[in-house]
Amino acid sequence: MKIAVFCSANSNIDAGYFKAAAELGRWLGRNGHTLVFGGCNLGLMQCVAKAVREAGGRTIGVVPTIVERGGKASPDMDVCIPCDNLSDRKDIMTAQADVAVALPGGVGTLDEVFTVVAAASIGYHRKRVILYNVGGFWDSLVAMLDDLKAKGVIRRGLDDDLCVAGTLDEVARLVERSAATT
Repeated sequence: MKIAVFCSANSNIDAGYFKAAAELGRWLGRNGHTLVFGGCNLGLMQCVAKAVREAGGRTIGVVPTIVERGGKASPDMDVCIPCDNLSDRKDIMTAQADVAVALPGGVGTLDEVFTVVAAASIGYHRKRVILYNVGGFWDSLVAMLDDLKAKGVIRRGLDDDLCVAGTLDEVARLVERSAATT
């Protein structure tokens, strides 16, 4: 499968996030999956891409021109798809991937997650996003979404489109379940 990974490009974050990114990358590579990522050579993006390639997997980087001009394109891309901006990157990553996994990340990661989930919720595709809840990173987001569900402003079916996994084994099971629905 082609698996998009949304994640932070920051380097000054918890070491546990890097450990989880590397483990995810090795799992992707060992299991013959292709990584689709934002093509940046920083933070968790670079960590997961490097781990995929070291484990024998393939990577597809979707690189906005501003990232390339800034010299921040990852050297760990088997395929580089250039794009104009972040909106293009999200569209291309979504089109390329069968499922997405969100490691810890900031506003860019949130934007990617909700773009994919919103499109799935109205029927543009049936691609799932898995929040990899490393060290409880996504707990506050999950609580907010539960509150929005209780208030009736989120459509039924969100739990099919957006899943939470606390371990790599749970991520793997959800990826396999996603293969059956795409």
